Amino acid sequence: MDRRDDSLLEFPCEFPIKVMGANEPDFPNHARQLVANHVDDLLAGDIESRVSRNGRFVAVTIRIQARSRSQLDAIYRSLSDSDRVLMAL
Repeated sequence: MDRRDDSLLEFPCEFPIKVMGANEPDFPNHARQLVANHVDDLLAGDIESRVSRNGRFVAVTIRIQARSRSQLDAIYRSLSDSDRVLMAL
């Protein structure tokens, strides 16, 4: 188990990433691809989408096996760099 970088997480661990954007047909795939660039074993069953009550936004939850803090940092940087991503948690 890896606990470097003063992280409260112990790696590897299951980690949910929530990505929010406009409700466009390809947004869930866009979010998946941004995360998949940093994760080797992402499966279709690891991804869930939920449209907001008013239908304007979509939240995509992607569950990954996080290997390190640096991997998570890289994922969040990619998500933050995307103009289509409104928020990532």
